[in-house]
Amino acid sequence: MSSERPKELLSGDEAVAAAAFDAGLALGTGYPGTPSTEILEYLDQLGGRAQWAPNEKVAVEVAIGVAIGGGRALATMKHVGLNVAADPLFTVAYMDVKGALVIVSADDPGMASSQNEQDNRHYARAAGVAMFEPSDSQEAYDLTLRAIETSERWRAPVLLRLTTRVCHSKTLVKRAAKDSISPAMPPHYHPDVLAQVMIPAYARPAHHRLREKLAQMADWNEQHGPNQVIPGSSDLGIITSGISYQHVREAAPQASVLKLGMTYPLPLEMMRKFAQGVKRCLVVEEGDSFLVENARMVGIAVEDKPFMYRFGELNVSRVRRIVNHDTTPEPKPVPGKPPALCPGCPHRNAYSGLKDLDTIVSGDIGCYTLGVLPPFEALHISSCMGASISMALGLRHILPPDQAKRVVSVIGDSTFVHTGIPGIVEMVYNPPPTGHVVVILDNGITAMTGMQENPSTGRTLNHKHTGKLVLEDLVRSLGVPNVHVIDGTTDPQGLERLIKQAIEQPELSVIINRRPCLLAAKTIKEYERCYEQQPSH
Repeated sequence: MSSERPKELLSGDEAVAAAAFDAGLALGTGYPGTPSTEILEYLDQLGGRAQWAPNEKVAVEVAIGVAIGGGRALATMKHVGLNVAADPLFTVAYMDVKGALVIVSADDPGMASSQNEQDNRHYARAAGVAMFEPSDSQEAYDLTLRAIETSERWRAPVLLRLTTRVCHSKTLVKRAAKDSISPAMPPHYHPDVLAQVMIPAYARPAHHRLREKLAQMADWNEQHGPNQVIPGSSDLGIITSGISYQHVREAAPQASVLKLGMTYPLPLEMMRKFAQGVKRCLVVEEGDSFLVENARMVGIAVEDKPFMYRFGELNVSRVRRIVNHDTTPEPKPVPGKPPALCPGCPHRNAYSGLKDLDTIVSGDIGCYTLGVLPPFEALHISSCMGASISMALGLRHILPPDQAKRVVSVIGDSTFVHTGIPGIVEMVYNPPPTGHVVVILDNGITAMTGMQENPSTGRTLNHKHTGKLVLEDLVRSLGVPNVHVIDGTTDPQGLERLIKQAIEQPELSVIINRRPCLLAAKTIKEYERCYEQQPSH
């Protein structure tokens, strides 16, 4: 009987999870964020160990601990989440990890569900971390396994960079035979202070070791890396990576192509040889000119895409235009239906009250960001996770008192746990003269990314009961004198009165508007019913 496994239709996210599971992953951890969320959810479905962390920094730090203990760890996040995790990322690059540490950055070119379209390939070079870039689900599977092998071989973290199109597109995947994957070592801690305590005296030689590792990885990538030359016309050669490869093959089937699977450290001599073998060498890549700049720095003559194609996702049509030097204005996309808060959403009454009171609202990242749109138009500032409180405090400190007292922070329950708590600490430690008002919109779930759990729900990733963070208890313990909990859906006038009262008194106030998300309420009740029916807790 054949032991060969049948092919499966998987998204890129699912393929990463399948590879991690097949490799005997000890733990997958992360924070939900489109387009990365489904990785851990699918890992859990497969029977792997997966958990949500309060934020991405914590996720990476937990994963570092797993890897130092000899386990295989995966930390997942969207591109802006890596900003939050950058502190441990840059330092763990110096450290020796005994197991595997793979960090997934799911970038969002075109900002399908993000506040920017940063290109996280720069993190690999800045931090000195190896990086793989798959172009479809099969490569997402294969390169996850490669990333685990690479991490263990060089005892170093590895970045796996996906993009929205790879994360969510489904292609056929042939999973490896179980006996073909090197088994994970039994977890065990071996003290290695020189390699794992980054005080300056130890970090200086560790930095030298890191650069030696990167040089070795670069040599390996030249000889054995997951890069491929597809022969074609010598008139046009295209260097590409990731999802751009798929567009290139359809837009310019006659071209010679160098597809890069490991994009840091780059196989620069392979790129040089390829460029010298064609009359015109074009680089096609989404986002920044990462490959172009690295090639030109070592004297490889390559052609960049016109600047207008720096923005948004690439597709076959846009790549054809790049190949043909077409810089005429692009057709404007057909406008879609604008997003809006759901009918019956518990956030609606909060925004109605804030608008009626003529407040200056500093908002956060989540469903409630939609309060900026009609019919509410009640959100005035929004930047990143947790910033609604801190930015508002800055405004409170410098505006004239009649304006300052109108400033209100709005933040969701999951976002509050993610990075909002330090804002409350700042508010108590450095209170503005006019006080401040924070409205936590607690809908009992992490809604915008697809109804994931968080520490304030009291349920784990797979909806099992666990310790619950009670927001009002936490806020009171931090020293906020006025803490109120209300259901603004059943008592909208009461909510508006509370906000008005808090605005008018020069004190610190936190108002928790608590009502389950309408889309999740039925499911949440079922989770609670199942828990209550258990014979013991």
